[in-house]
Amino acid sequence: MERKTEKTVAESTIEQIYQVRPEHLNGAGRLFGGKLMEWIDELAGLVGIRHAQTNVITASVDNLKFIRGAYLGDLIVLIGRPTFVGKTSIEIRVDTYTESFAGIRKPINRAYLTLVAIDEKGKPAPVPRLAVQTESEKAEWEAGMKRREMRKQRKEEGF
Repeated sequence: MERKTEKTVAESTIEQIYQVRPEHLNGAGRLFGGKLMEWIDELAGLVGIRHAQTNVITASVDNLKFIRGAYLGDLIVLIGRPTFVGKTSIEIRVDTYTESFAGIRKPINRAYLTLVAIDEKGKPAPVPRLAVQTESEKAEWEAGMKRREMRKQRKEEGF
């Protein structure tokens, strides 16, 4: 299979749906944050694999903002998409919503994760360029460049 050298945001976007079950609840009767974090990381990894066309590892989670809770029986919709790519890394935004039976979605979380593509030996591997096409994709790319600089600064500061 020939690997692409450039992919669009849409080509790598994934939407996943879960239903909150009793084993997903914390002591307060809400979706356990750790379970949601697991789902977010799993989805980001799949988006990364789809974009990089090779395995990926999670390097960092820049932002994980809990907006509201989710409860037993809620449908949880996660949408992951690449926002920025470097030479071997991919920044992925994952938006999480609850979805009513009528199909109305309410945001409950947004996260940005950075993943690194790896080759068969576990070494960083180049990723396809990201073809940003819409104004919102261009805005995400610009914001992704700023987040990348912040990550570099935090690394220099020992974080």
